[in-house]
Amino acid sequence: MERVVFAVGSLLAALGVALGAFGAHSLKTRIAPEMLAVFETGVRYQMIHALALLALAWAISRWPGRRLTTSAWMLLAGTLIFSGSLELLAVTGVRWLGAITPLGGVLLIAGWTLAAWRLMRREAAEKGSQNDPHRTD
Repeated sequence: MERVVFAVGSLLAALGVALGAFGAHSLKTRIAPEMLAVFETGVRYQMIHALALLALAWAISRWPGRRLTTSAWMLLAGTLIFSGSLELLAVTGVRWLGAITPLGGVLLIAGWTLAAWRLMRREAAEKGSQNDPHRTD
């Protein structure tokens, strides 16, 4: 699963670079400065979360478990909704897209929180097993 998450993060990063170049070279003279700022915010969050997916792929390989995989899919969905809605809003001017942006933000927060919770629980479980007098290793 870590390979899939890493590949998805890599593709999301590649798309972020392409969209960033598109914004810098093609949109700069075609949309209002405030809409360009909205577009840039979407691309920035996309790149941050693409890199986060790469790191999460490493974490999944290091500490396998369903919750980290779930975190990765939440981050991907959140990025697509959050960044995608901002990028499309800036390019199309369709205002209702701004109404779904917070849903993406909630998914991003939930993904990060689930990852932290999962890793903290694993650490607590590992510490508990180290102090277990019945441990056989």
